[in-house]
Amino acid sequence: MFFSPAYLIFAATVLLLSLMRYNRAAGSPIIALANRWLRWAIFATGGAYLLKRLELVDHPFWLLMLIFALIWFLIETLYNWMAIGAYSESDLPLFPRYEPNDTGENWPTLPRFLKLRDEIRANGFVHMRSMRARVIENIWVRVSVYQDAAATTRVQVTFLPQAGAGGVAASISTSSLTTGGHRYVTDNTFMPYAGFYPENWLVERKPWMRSLNAILKYHRDRLAKNNETLAPDTAEPMEEINAHQRAVEQLNIELGFLTPHSKREEFGRITNAGRYRTWKELWMLNYLGRSMRYL
Repeated sequence: MFFSPAYLIFAATVLLLSLMRYNRAAGSPIIALANRWLRWAIFATGGAYLLKRLELVDHPFWLLMLIFALIWFLIETLYNWMAIGAYSESDLPLFPRYEPNDTGENWPTLPRFLKLRDEIRANGFVHMRSMRARVIENIWVRVSVYQDAAATTRVQVTFLPQAGAGGVAASISTSSLTTGGHRYVTDNTFMPYAGFYPENWLVERKPWMRSLNAILKYHRDRLAKNNETLAPDTAEPMEEINAHQRAVEQLNIELGFLTPHSKREEFGRITNAGRYRTWKELWMLNYLGRSMRYL
């Protein structure tokens, strides 16, 4: 026999390990998504091959692969559900309060982040404010906010602490206000949110878009498509983001995603409905690169 599934499984495993090692520095959610599918396929194929190799069952190979794929889905579902439950019961802030960041740690020096800074400058955006919010002890989320000359579009870059990838990952968000009272937001956040936004917020998430130029183009195309007239955003960035945090938290309590403060010690911070929405969006982002709200 010149070919065995074992060779394919071995090659896929080597590829998986290589991509995982590469992505520790690259921090690409696209590579991470491919890795998850590859890991799933290796588990399903490897499990089926092992049972056939040991002659433990007489079922067709494709059926065994399907069974092991379902087993992987159930294992990952249980793990994610437990992680969401632990987060709901933890002291990690759901909507952290931001403070000025004057420590000099505003911008990581990794090449991909320096390229992003060059894109911001090339598009004419000017730095307005750097801020940070504590996650736990000495771990912080850091944010830099930029605005164009007309004060009609803001770019917010959020640096998130992360294992590997140089210890940090970045997400980009663009926002504009309209004279009709709407707030357009376009971002490439790859973490699940799953909650609710105010009715006048028109939010689209594009995790696959890693370039600021691509995000800006999509954002401006959305505004042009709806013939929107922009209004200047004159709010101070830190005051604005903290006000948004409070407003969005209250909205999600009212709509049943979050538990009221008086009941959180008994039931946790996220309701069962909220946990299901979070699990669903986590799966959609991890395996389809899409937010469930915008399919």
